[in-house]
This record gives sequence, structure tokens and C-alpha cells, in this order.
Amino acid sequence: MTGNPHTDRDVLLHHAYADEQAVSLRYQTHKLYSVPQIDFPRWVLARHEWRGDELTLDAGGGPGIYFDGILEKIPNGKLYSFDLSEGMVRKAHAHTRADDVEMFVGDLQTLPFANQTFDVVLANHVLFHVPDFDQTVSEIHRILKPNGVLIAATNSHFSMAEFSILMRRAFSLLGHPVKEEEALFNPLQGSFSLENGAMKLAHHFQAVVRHDMPGTFVFSEVQPVINYIASTRAMKEPDLPDGITWDDFMTVMTDQIRRLINHFGELVVNKLSGVLISTDNGGFAEGYYKTLENQAQL
Repeated sequence: MTGNPHTDRDVLLHHAYADEQAVSLRYQTHKLYSVPQIDFPRWVLARHEWRGDELTLDAGGGPGIYFDGILEKIPNGKLYSFDLSEGMVRKAHAHTRADDVEMFVGDLQTLPFANQTFDVVLANHVLFHVPDFDQTVSEIHRILKPNGVLIAATNSHFSMAEFSILMRRAFSLLGHPVKEEEALFNPLQGSFSLENGAMKLAHHFQAVVRHDMPGTFVFSEVQPVINYIASTRAMKEPDLPDGITWDDFMTVMTDQIRRLINHFGELVVNKLSGVLISTDNGGFAEGYYKTLENQAQL
């Protein structure tokens, strides 16, 4: 196994997120095979009480998966969006609401905005990719207004554990057994997950709240599972044990998945995603801090 492809800029820009195909495939898989079926971006946005006039930044906005939901929430506001990948920004420009969004290529660690600019910053499924987490969140905090809010969706460190078990079994069958902690299907969540994210964000914000959305994948056919796993190749392949090729790994994974679906009629994979919302004295925490302020004045 090599270094960390999940924060390597070359891997992210030229392979994992060079274009929208892999991201779109995973997004569509979640839409088609999840139980319960929910609109996850709109669920995330509904965890915050919007006024409707917010100046909002979708940081790491990719192809614009959140655009429709955000614009519905801010009819009198303004939306900015950026991504590190030029390919992603090009795809976002093809979005049906592209004319309503100010888009550019940018880096979360060096944001080109003045202090206290935004009411809301979204950083969904992106903070586990940044090389320097504290520098990134410090930048987000800097551009937020004093009562501004950070909305950051992520996954549980243990999400899709069934895939992790199948991965480790594949490595063993290929003659390279590994320890449990050395083969997780979502290892990148270890740097910013539902489990550790609140503590990490609390170093920068006074208040953090966590909302969970458990669910499952239910697959009755093999190919959608294989397509989903294959879409993660850019980040998974560098982590394979020495001596295992991607083709061999996928052959064994396909065989295992086919056997399970043939036997049980379906493959069920448990998921846990959610969102962490952070603020100093706005959003969900505004009432609490106003109460404290009123009590202090008595």
C-alpha cells in the first residue's frame, strides 16, 4: 500500500475528480438503490433554518448536486460555488441553474474572500480530502459572519462495513491478508467522519450539532454493485496490498458479490451518513446564546 491518495492533489485532480462521471455514478447509485429513498442534499439543507436572503458558498460544489436545493432556500440570496477540479466546474456550468450561481476554480485552504463575508458555507463530503484540516476550517471560519453557519455532510467511519468485509476477504483469497484497520471501504472518513467531526470542528466553533441519516443499499443485481466499487478505483487502487492488481481484486469481489446475491436474492449494505452544523452564535445556537445574554443582563 502507498501513501494517502485521499488527500493527494494529483490523484484528486487528475483521476478521482477529473470529471463528474465517477461522482455522478455514485450519486445515482445512492438515489436508485437506497432504502429509504430520500433526497439527501435536500435533507442536509433542511437541517438548517434558512431566512431566504443568505449569501452562501458551496465549497467543493462539484457538478452542482446541491444547487437546486440551495437556490430554493435562498430566493433573495446569492450563491457562489467553487471546486478544485476544473472538470467539475465545467460540468457545473452545464447545470440548469448555472446562470444563478457564481462559479470558479478554487482551493478551500486559501479562500479569495474578505473576512466575515458569508452567512452560510457548505463543505459537503469534501473536508476529508483536504491536506490540512485545521487550516481549511480556519479559512472557512474567517469568511463566515459572526453568526454564520458551516454545513458539512460526511459519512460514518463504519459506513458500508459489508464492503469492507468483502474487501478484506478478497485480499485473503488473493494471498495477502490484512488487519481490519488496514482495509476499510471508506478509509478517508477517518480524517473527518460523523464520529470525530464534531470534536474537530469544536476547535474552531463554539457550537456543533450532528444529524444522522441511516439507511441501506439493497442490490438484487451484481452489475450496479460492481459499477459502484469500480467508480472508487482512483482512490482504492493505490491502497491495494503489494502484489494485488486492480483487475484481480475486482474479479474476486465480483465473484463474492455474485455468490451472495445468488444465495440470498439480494445484497444489503448498511450506510450511515449525516451532517455536522457548526456556528459561533447563529443558526441552531442563536436562541441559546440570546438566552445566556439576557440572563447575564439581569
